[in-house]
Amino acid sequence: MNNQNIDFSMVLASAVHDMKNSLGMLLNSLDELRTEHEQSLGESSRFNTLQYEAERMHNDLVQLLGIYRLGENNLSAHIEEHFVPDFLSEHMARHTPLLEGLGIDYSIEADQINGFFDADLLTGVLNNTINNAIRYTKSRIRLTASQRDGYLVIGVEDDGRGYPDSMQHTGTLSFKALDFNSGSTSLGLFFASSVAGLHSEGRRQGSIKLHNGGSFGGGVFEIWLP
Repeated sequence: MNNQNIDFSMVLASAVHDMKNSLGMLLNSLDELRTEHEQSLGESSRFNTLQYEAERMHNDLVQLLGIYRLGENNLSAHIEEHFVPDFLSEHMARHTPLLEGLGIDYSIEADQINGFFDADLLTGVLNNTINNAIRYTKSRIRLTASQRDGYLVIGVEDDGRGYPDSMQHTGTLSFKALDFNSGSTSLGLFFASSVAGLHSEGRRQGSIKLHNGGSFGGGVFEIWLP
């Protein structure tokens, strides 16, 4: 038997990449099925569960690939200027069929501002955050965007029970500080914190904030970008 030096992390990353692409195709097919059979599938709890769980797995795989690239020092932010209301509207449109199927009210409250960020990385963060909000909300989700203290602040609010004290956080997260016994949420928060940290201007660096309150009195996730 030949001894081969196999880079298992590279093998796993390649497999995760293939699974992510397959799930992306599955999600596109689910969207098409919902459109073609809107009356029968629109309010089907089994179909909504299928789409939600497929989206959740896809988000997890996106984050795993991002964290792998981060560990290989191969994850960087490609900063471009974006008109924030349009970015959020396009992003919400992706989730609209599932939100409507689940009977969740959704809205966007964004100042008419431009922001400088990596759209692909931020999309990964918001996909995961909205997916978590769908899981914990009672009936309402809102995206927000404003300028505060020289930062672009993009938030996701819901009217659920809110974050427990142990999860309320401000700043950046270290990988060693995570408690993976609590589920995949820790992975998503570490990914979001890492993406925020890739956005910097001078001595200012991006960060995330988790707290309760907002317009609905539930959980509030915010990403602060300089």
